[in-house]
Amino acid sequence: MEIETAERKKYIIISVYATLLLLIIFSLYFAFKPEETCTDGKQNQNERGIDCGGVCQKECNTIIAQDLKIGKIGVVFSGISGKYDFYAKVTNPNAVFGDKNFAYEINLKDEAGSVIATKKGSSFILPGEEKYVVETNIDAPSVPFSQEFKIFSSDWIRFEDYYEKPDIQIINKNYSEISDGIGFANAQGLLRNRSPFDFGSIKIQIALKDSADNVIALNSTEMKTIKAGEDRDFKISWPSSFPGTVSTMEAQAEVNIFNSEAFLKRTY
Repeated sequence: MEIETAERKKYIIISVYATLLLLIIFSLYFAFKPEETCTDGKQNQNERGIDCGGVCQKECNTIIAQDLKIGKIGVVFSGISGKYDFYAKVTNPNAVFGDKNFAYEINLKDEAGSVIATKKGSSFILPGEEKYVVETNIDAPSVPFSQEFKIFSSDWIRFEDYYEKPDIQIINKNYSEISDGIGFANAQGLLRNRSPFDFGSIKIQIALKDSADNVIALNSTEMKTIKAGEDRDFKISWPSSFPGTVSTMEAQAEVNIFNSEAFLKRTY
């Protein structure tokens, strides 16, 4: 009986000391806890964002971006029976907002207005940029009579600091038809990377136009591992003929700066 009483007293004493220790720890925590402010880099108090809104007078930055503008769209024969290439000229009217991932849908229609082929995809566009969105080799049971291009969603990114587009140039552009040998025509040029970055991949998109500025053929290539300051020749071929006479060649180089994998890591 005396042993049980002693054990009970022992547990009571331990419990009292443990309670006192917890009270001391909580007291020290609240005594030295940093004060919640509007400059602590945390979303606390009743803030709507980090250090903005709620009790903080600073308003939260909201993205008020203009919608992407869709320009000329069209379809050209891909050179493969039953397949067609689609293009759309898209412009970003925003100077400080880039769209890292916009979703789109392409509908090809017959003469009655019925959809005969659909293609969904996504792309990106830099601030103030104008670019072609291209989908190649779309299967269609008949020659499309009209086409439709819809943008469904955007993922805007605000460039807080001064934005400068990557200095990537295409010079010495040349288009020529093949008089002897394999294939129908070639487009070639020189890619110049004058930006201070090494890129893992740069896509080159070619649009061939007639004298009325209509796109009559499309093609593209992807160049890998382009170092800062490097010049690189490229050549793109059309194995089959296409209708129309080429008057001008438009070349577009693009790199997805929203994707960290687009940049090569340097080792020193």
